[in-house]
Amino acid sequence: MRTVAGLLFLLLTGAVAQADDAAHDTARKAARATIERQIDAFRRNDAAGAYAEAAPQIRNLFPSAETFIAMVAKGYAPVLRPRSYRFETAQETADDEIAQGVSLQDETGLDWVALYTLQRQADGQWRITGCQLKKAPGERV
Repeated sequence: MRTVAGLLFLLLTGAVAQADDAAHDTARKAARATIERQIDAFRRNDAAGAYAEAAPQIRNLFPSAETFIAMVAKGYAPVLRPRSYRFETAQETADDEIAQGVSLQDETGLDWVALYTLQRQADGQWRITGCQLKKAPGERV
């Protein structure tokens, strides 16, 4: 009887772990999709579309799409029209929060590393709460 109970316990905990992994994977994919939508909007010069992917606390700091785009152009120009980008590792930093690494190359060919932070909103959507940007190791200028 103990063997059956032990086996049942292992099966149940394994199923719970698989469900938990699937939920984390779904969250990471949704967070990546948010970043992709924002980068695509930047590339199309769609200020409103890019602004829509920002979390409410960012939109409070920059109360219009135009002020948001001006801030991005001034401080985060490499994300506006990257030649290419790829997602790196993601980590859940808290409940409903993800940090997502992105490697990208700007229009001039310089490589950059971005760390996006995202938060799941009350409506279930992931929105960008911040972006730290620095030149990739080995890049000069």
